[in-house]
Amino acid sequence: MTTVDAPPPSMRLRELVFGAACAAAVRAAARLGVADALEDTPMGVDELAASVKAQPRELRRLLRALSCYGVFTENPDGTFAHTEMSRLLREDEPHSLRYIALWCTEPWTWNAWPRLDEAVRSGRNVFQDVYGKEFFEYLHEDAPESAHVFNRAMTTSSEQSARDVAELLDLSEASSVADIGGGQGHVLASLLEKHPGLHGTLLDLPRVVGNAVPQLREGGALADRVRIVPGDCRREIPVRADVYIIKNILEWDDDSTRRTLGNVVAAARPGARVVVIENLVDDTPSMRFTTAMDLLLLLNVGGAKHTRQSMVDRLTDAGLAVGGIRPVNPYLHAFECTVPG
Repeated sequence: MTTVDAPPPSMRLRELVFGAACAAAVRAAARLGVADALEDTPMGVDELAASVKAQPRELRRLLRALSCYGVFTENPDGTFAHTEMSRLLREDEPHSLRYIALWCTEPWTWNAWPRLDEAVRSGRNVFQDVYGKEFFEYLHEDAPESAHVFNRAMTTSSEQSARDVAELLDLSEASSVADIGGGQGHVLASLLEKHPGLHGTLLDLPRVVGNAVPQLREGGALADRVRIVPGDCRREIPVRADVYIIKNILEWDDDSTRRTLGNVVAAARPGARVVVIENLVDDTPSMRFTTAMDLLLLLNVGGAKHTRQSMVDRLTDAGLAVGGIRPVNPYLHAFECTVPG
């Protein structure tokens, strides 16, 4: 459903304030498995409803709403077909966003978003006010299904961005690389696969590196070139390397960011290369996405995404010399830094 002319401001604002309906519809389609049930050939709603165990009339209403946003399309004969966006909700799609769509619409989000004005007034997260405990504590103690969705979403995001990072970075002159706060090691694995002579270190919290990707664990294809170090980069980084990768972890409070960067500088030898990879809330083609993530970070952990200048300020304050800034993909930027001699 498209129109030639953009809607007037009054209609556009009405659409925006009903944005929760669109997010809920995407979530419902993902949970029902509609995209997985719909193959390449358009399907009638009765057949599709039987496949996902839903009511045909109500499923048609859901799909019609999503078609307004380009998620699925309704044909003149009443059948529905895939679009480029709806295919991203399929489980078997290489660039699937199914778990990311679910993560961004988890039950806790619906209780947090209405408190955004409180977070803006106070400058702190409101999650503990709502749930009585900090975000990750709640997630792992009280919401196991949400924790599973979070882990799958982070894995999906890491797998997809790891390929882009490996393609961007030339480490042919380096003999060692350390992925600081590197999660399960998707970026590190991609870099080691690209550079057969490279050795790597993965550092993250014990429960995180305990689930490192199979290639990096004992018996894995890359295990003989990897050291896995359980630890908290905000406390210490006991790793020496030619190149340090820091991806999407400098979005906590300023003190945590300051300590992490200080620990990298303290651990690195003069001339070491430090590559910081982050989403930006300015100068990026994905500002609607990154600014929304920025507000969600404020709500749940009191964190923030960076502007280009705020990231440069934090890097230089830590004593790093900032070189080039390059896009990794439409939503990530890489800041190339060195540790001064």
